[in-house]
Amino acid sequence: MPTIRLLACDLDGTLIGDDYTISPRVREALQAAQAQGVHVTLATGRSFPSTLPFAQTLQIRTPLICYQGGLIQHPLSGEVLYQATMDRAIAEEAIALAHERGWHLVLYVGEEIYLEGLRRPLDFYHNLLGTRLRLVEDLRTALTQDPVKFLFVAEEPQADEIERVLRRRFDRRIVIVRSHRLFVEGNPPGVSKGAALAHLAALLKVPQEAVMAIGDQGNDVTMLRWAGVGVAMGNASPEARAAADWIAPPLEADGVAVAVERFVLRDP
Repeated sequence: MPTIRLLACDLDGTLIGDDYTISPRVREALQAAQAQGVHVTLATGRSFPSTLPFAQTLQIRTPLICYQGGLIQHPLSGEVLYQATMDRAIAEEAIALAHERGWHLVLYVGEEIYLEGLRRPLDFYHNLLGTRLRLVEDLRTALTQDPVKFLFVAEEPQADEIERVLRRRFDRRIVIVRSHRLFVEGNPPGVSKGAALAHLAALLKVPQEAVMAIGDQGNDVTMLRWAGVGVAMGNASPEARAAADWIAPPLEADGVAVAVERFVLRDP
């Protein structure tokens, strides 16, 4: 097995749970990997400001993959190495669909995240999305520029229905992914964690076989398949597990640390 030189780790459901903390064992394993010269990055659907505190906790010095691969940005300098946006007309179509069906839509524009109307207390969405949102009367007023992505929030099985409708309505114009059982996301064409990880590996001059990725949901599948070593968490969705080369213990059992110790630190 080649020596791992780049490790990409999903955040929610992989590194952190509902308490938004990284366990000491996981933190130590990732810092030990960096001490050996391994590039460690986070690959998440979150915005850069929402991701940065976790990168700082782990002392990450490698560019971060945010917005499901729509943004690659350096955690120290803030330099943007890659950014994708969605045609504003598609976002307007998604807003119209949300109004028509009574679905709840969250819109990401620049570094701001907008929500129209409340079905639950605002703190529910802050906690669920792990970041602060701006409440507006009409999401169309937030479209001051091409958005980064949009996200529908719904309980199952409505989320499954939303996914089916979006795939029919938008077909190949955008990328539809499930990052959480309650989330159905629309991302710019060509955007995925796998594509972003390939781009980052090329920038760092790391060959594909020396890249490792760890994740737990459908939005992680592309990077699990692309990486030389793809690891799914024990708590992962069926599609993430199917895409992986190895299944780690679940989040609660420090699965990331176990995987890093096995494949990167090479503990016996």
